[in-house]
Amino acid sequence: MKNLFRSFGILAVSAMALASCSNKGGEASSATGWKYNDAEWGGFEKKQYEGQIDGPNLVLVEGGTFTMGQTQEDIVWEYNYTPRRVTVSSFYMDETEVTNSNYREYLWWLKDKYYETYPEVYRKALPDTLVWRDELAFNEPYVETYFRHPAYDDYPVVGVSWLQASDFCKWRSNRVNEMILVDRGILNLTPDSKGSDVFDTKAYLSGQYQGSVKKNVPDIVTGGERPVMFDDGILLPDYRLPTEAEWEFAALALPGNQPSSNDEVYIESRFFPWNHNTARYKKRTANQGRILANFKRGEGDYMGVSGNLNDNASFPAPVRSYLPNDFGLYNMAGNVNEWVLDVYRATTSTTLNDAENQDLNPYRGNRFKTLVIDENGNPVEKDSLGSLKYRDVTDEESKLRENYIKGDVINHEDGNADYIKYLYGESTLISDKSRVFKGGSWSDRLYWLQPGTRRYKDEDKSDRNLGFRCAMVRVGGQAGNEDVGGNMFQEKGRNIKRRYK
Repeated sequence: MKNLFRSFGILAVSAMALASCSNKGGEASSATGWKYNDAEWGGFEKKQYEGQIDGPNLVLVEGGTFTMGQTQEDIVWEYNYTPRRVTVSSFYMDETEVTNSNYREYLWWLKDKYYETYPEVYRKALPDTLVWRDELAFNEPYVETYFRHPAYDDYPVVGVSWLQASDFCKWRSNRVNEMILVDRGILNLTPDSKGSDVFDTKAYLSGQYQGSVKKNVPDIVTGGERPVMFDDGILLPDYRLPTEAEWEFAALALPGNQPSSNDEVYIESRFFPWNHNTARYKKRTANQGRILANFKRGEGDYMGVSGNLNDNASFPAPVRSYLPNDFGLYNMAGNVNEWVLDVYRATTSTTLNDAENQDLNPYRGNRFKTLVIDENGNPVEKDSLGSLKYRDVTDEESKLRENYIKGDVINHEDGNADYIKYLYGESTLISDKSRVFKGGSWSDRLYWLQPGTRRYKDEDKSDRNLGFRCAMVRVGGQAGNEDVGGNMFQEKGRNIKRRYK
């Protein structure tokens, strides 16, 4: 028996030595001992991930738990938006609202790439400048000037529907990822591309877009080159509209009320993106008493009196006006209302229906889609605009799942409660096209500037006091790239600047 143990020990030591030998010169798998990134060992690649870069104009919003919903008395007497405790994962948010200049760049690109063959694509994206018209006011000059004149380049775009804003997000995703590949020296610029030959992220990753290659990334298996793949981690996730929970969390910016980075407590809640229940700067400086946001202060008072204007804007103001909140985000109250991703339901947050109370990244609006594939399991040919084709997930293919049983869950639990029925056109104007907007605007009273207030409009409608900003999911560590290593207890600096006192 002793000899048997001795033999086993010798074998174990030999095996360890062999593994040590095989691992020499490179990182090896903790599961098999096989070398990573070595063609002789099969060429399985383990990427040296650099962490998610900050896309243009994006600010990292470190997530956490907060009380979502009304923070003051519900003066409009709706049983809408009962406060509840939820957690939001970290995400990115635009520092500012999307500007007229941003949106004109988008229109210029659509016209350049599609107008000759598909002019309707460009026309569908045009904002409705007629939103400025009023029957009993002289706003006609803004119909022509507000969107087009360079004086308003840095003002928030308005007259854009939820559908148009969503299309802008898709366009922006592709342009930013194309920029990344060009900056890394992988692709050349192709300004003359048209129609289906334009860069699309998903088409590129599926092999249906090649573009003008400058120098691809090394291929360990063949010793040659290959295009960038999704699991290289180089390209960014999609830009999109923020969910209602994300938007509200970002607007409140409660980490600014933490005594220190070691305290898991907020010393004060907030009615607005700043402390106090008024909209005036309170700190004893030259700015004391100044208005903190662009809103309608009272009947007929949009900007104060001549010679001492309070918010200095009778209509929208430039997107970097007023003080940013403690996440560094501008105009999360006032200036223009902002579209969010969610479909509107008055009962989304009520505690009367437990089935609707998802408390981690809550969101209503899922209509699941899947890639259209051929008989070999490959994506079918991209469409005439250069995008891959998707279809709705059916109830039949969902019914045996445990986490969802329908492909379209916008109407989840609708009508199951006795206290409300959504009968569009009979007892309500709420439908599956109703989308939430938040934040208050230059034409709203202070009440609507609370992040917890919410209203809705059909997704194909627009207004002169309604714009949007984009968001993006955060992949990996929740605290930023310093947390990529996964050490949840490591020291990290908090980039919170207390702007309101």
